[in-house]
Amino acid sequence: MRNGRSLVALASELERQLSSKRDLVLHPSLMRHETREAGDTHLIIDHPGGGDFAVTELARRQLAAKLNIPFAYFERMRSEQPQLLDRNVNTWLQCDEGHKMVRTLDGQARAVLSDRYRRLDNHDLANAVIPILMTLPDVRFESMELTDTKMYLKVVVPPLAYTMAAGDIVQAGLVISNSEVGQGTLSVQPLMYRVLCSNGLIVPERALRKAHVGRALGGALGGDDDALRIFQEETLRADDRAFFLKVRDVVQATVSEKTFLEGAHKLQRTMGVRLTGDPVKTVEVLADRFDLSDGERSGVLRHLISGGDLSGYGLVNAVTHFSQEVDDYDRATEFEALGGKLVELNHRDWATLATAA
Repeated sequence: MRNGRSLVALASELERQLSSKRDLVLHPSLMRHETREAGDTHLIIDHPGGGDFAVTELARRQLAAKLNIPFAYFERMRSEQPQLLDRNVNTWLQCDEGHKMVRTLDGQARAVLSDRYRRLDNHDLANAVIPILMTLPDVRFESMELTDTKMYLKVVVPPLAYTMAAGDIVQAGLVISNSEVGQGTLSVQPLMYRVLCSNGLIVPERALRKAHVGRALGGALGGDDDALRIFQEETLRADDRAFFLKVRDVVQATVSEKTFLEGAHKLQRTMGVRLTGDPVKTVEVLADRFDLSDGERSGVLRHLISGGDLSGYGLVNAVTHFSQEVDDYDRATEFEALGGKLVELNHRDWATLATAA
């Protein structure tokens, strides 16, 4: 499993971010876009309580999407015709309807979202679920991380274990993830941890998901004095607390013996899938189906060959083991989830992989 922050480091960064972030819900006409030296883009909020915010790449993508400007064209203007970009963006901002939520952190506009976006913030989530996780027997906080787009909590519960083969044990666990910037739902998913090589595999089914959608916040705004509203951290927490109460039950169900054994038995069945074709072609088919880069394809193939297990189980472990080499934590987690997707493949799909030549 890809290494991340310690629990203490995660808590420290969440506290720091809490004092540095603001949410602004406003009409787009109150925003002004400005491209500066070296293509740096800024959103200027022309209203008391607003400010000048550097725009992250994700926020640029979201802004372009909301204004129906193809992102490739947006980026070309940014690098070649910055004044044209500003004219385009500012013209469409003046014409846009409805309100937008601009999420800021450390002086940057990190997300441009609909005013229907329902905040489920990382700080609140961590405060709600970490005490719940600590009640699990002998729980081990294996890997935590805060990326630009998501928070991850990955824990292992060693007493709940299953022997795949002699000397090869998997343990139960779960992963909780959340995005504050519109890059995914809040989810709770089962995790299987292979002790032999510290691989983590995310089981795709039985996931709890909570979409970040709510009522239109802009609809609550009144006259000119309310044209822009800054939502402090106490706002809208009541609904979150009610939802977090449900998380407790889901966490307990996710690491139940029944759920874990169902996943472990499915994983064990992949041992019976023999890769009778060309391993290189097998990984090529895998890469094409799941959109792996050339470097990722080579890494998975290297682990498959070095592992010496030309079976479905060997392929699953090659994918999850490679995740430990991926620098980007979000992408590494996607490889852990890819291992889970392989476990769920039907006989026909496994046959396509196994016989590739």
